[in-house]
Amino acid sequence: MLDAMSLDQLRTFIAAADEGSFSAAGRKLRRAQSVVSTTLAKLELQVGFALFDRSGRYPRLTEQGSALLEQARSAVLGMDAFKAKARTLAEGLEPELAVAVDVMYPIATLTAAVQAFHRQFPGTPLRLFVEALGAVVQPLLSGQCRIAVIGSLPEVPPGCASQYLLSVPAVTVAAPEHPLAAIDGMVLRSSAAEHVQLVLTDRSPLTEGRNFGVLAAQAWRLADMGAKHAFLKAGLGWGHMPLHMVQDDLDAGRLVRLDLEGITGLGAGFSMHAIHLRDHPPGPAGRWFVERLKHGAAGQGQRGGSAGMWGS
Repeated sequence: MLDAMSLDQLRTFIAAADEGSFSAAGRKLRRAQSVVSTTLAKLELQVGFALFDRSGRYPRLTEQGSALLEQARSAVLGMDAFKAKARTLAEGLEPELAVAVDVMYPIATLTAAVQAFHRQFPGTPLRLFVEALGAVVQPLLSGQCRIAVIGSLPEVPPGCASQYLLSVPAVTVAAPEHPLAAIDGMVLRSSAAEHVQLVLTDRSPLTEGRNFGVLAAQAWRLADMGAKHAFLKAGLGWGHMPLHMVQDDLDAGRLVRLDLEGITGLGAGFSMHAIHLRDHPPGPAGRWFVERLKHGAAGQGQRGGSAGMWGS
């Protein structure tokens, strides 16, 4: 009887467990509660034991049901990945590749990858969106892009698979005439909080109401990294920046590095990942571009991850 088990039964099982009731699972799956109950009853008959305890007001997973839930998730995800891969192979080479890239990604590595892409796929147009935070993910979720390279947004959105690319070191900086630059040794967070902090703002609503690495009560939110860089050099505030963007300024004395107390998050660096929708992975050109980003980073001295397939 186990051989007759279907993915639909597993999806129904997962939905009932996640939603907490058969009626809620029915709403999620757009089917009647009676169909959900019948599907689960058949699944329980096939496995030989109850998956849910129905003695209370709401069904609760039994011990055996809990033990099988993660296996059910893995089976469904595996089949979804199989179907997505098959769909991608059937599509062949993409007629166009659109990629959203985090502004924190090293520009030299990105430029080299774009040049190499044009040589490798001269007939495939490449469109790039360079954004920060949630605005990198928004084009992917809306279907405008096939791939997003994230870093300033620290989480991989639900429904996406990811591949690690590299780590981008970051530093906390200010102009040499800024009051914080005159502090010898460690800059206390309480001291930094008394001065204007320059931070990037999100062009999308995805991270509305959230702050990443913001300490100061007065923060100037800039939508453009170039503006933030210029304001820092003008002494209008302090802030976190990718090291590769300010290394020349540090060497020339136009900016100085601040040793900020207990620095974490943005100030510690950015972990860059290429992500895509699980049910819509990139085709040959997209996969080639991501591998070029990763291997190009390693070739230019960035800290890249090991080669591999798309992960989760």
